Amino acid sequence: MTAITTEPTRAEELRALAERAGRELEDAPAPDIMRWAADTFGPRLCVTSSMADAVVAHLAATARPGIDVLFLDTGYHFPETIGTRDAVAAVMDVNVITLTPRLTVAEQDAQYGPRLHDRDPDLCCAMRKVEVLEAGLGAYDAWATGLRRDESPTRANTPVVGWDARRGKVKIAPIARWTEDDVAAYAAEHGVLMNPLLQDGYASIGCAPCTRRIADGEDARAGRWAGLGKTECGLHG
Repeated sequence: MTAITTEPTRAEELRALAERAGRELEDAPAPDIMRWAADTFGPRLCVTSSMADAVVAHLAATARPGIDVLFLDTGYHFPETIGTRDAVAAVMDVNVITLTPRLTVAEQDAQYGPRLHDRDPDLCCAMRKVEVLEAGLGAYDAWATGLRRDESPTRANTPVVGWDARRGKVKIAPIARWTEDDVAAYAAEHGVLMNPLLQDGYASIGCAPCTRRIADGEDARAGRWAGLGKTECGLHG
């Protein structure tokens, strides 16, 4: 009787690749991790950026000039964040792609009531961020992010290369092992654009209604959804 062999699916292959790379690249420098991603995935790799800074976009552009950088325009961003996006698009060798939610802020207010972000921030994030990213990632096998382990306890175990099971994508965090000082040093060395709000007491920059300056001793994510017991928007788990 002939044995039946089952070929691994594309998702299974990508997951195995992510798990192997996560082990092999754990101690690799961030530029090497980014080069591995660019060489492995080519145009099927993108970067996502909140435009708090352009460090990962710079790393990616060095490894793959013209790389796609996805920016989620929720309709609630600080003007400084939109300005940083526009500056990155103008001066860096990347292709900034702005993704927008299905509903405008006005349409969302009409359907769900004003200031949904105060009453149900999880729903607001789901519609204005999570759904938008999941649609935008459809053309890619892998995405690179600026997640760092030192940002908060929820990010302490971030792999440099991991498997995003919900989306069926390889997820790369090339600066996962970096500290805030490492980011600042890289930006200074390479002249990387930084959001001016970082010099105004903000350590993690999201939507204006849900972001505040942090106090001395607070972790970088403490200024996000302060007082609501929420520290993540849902993009990263």
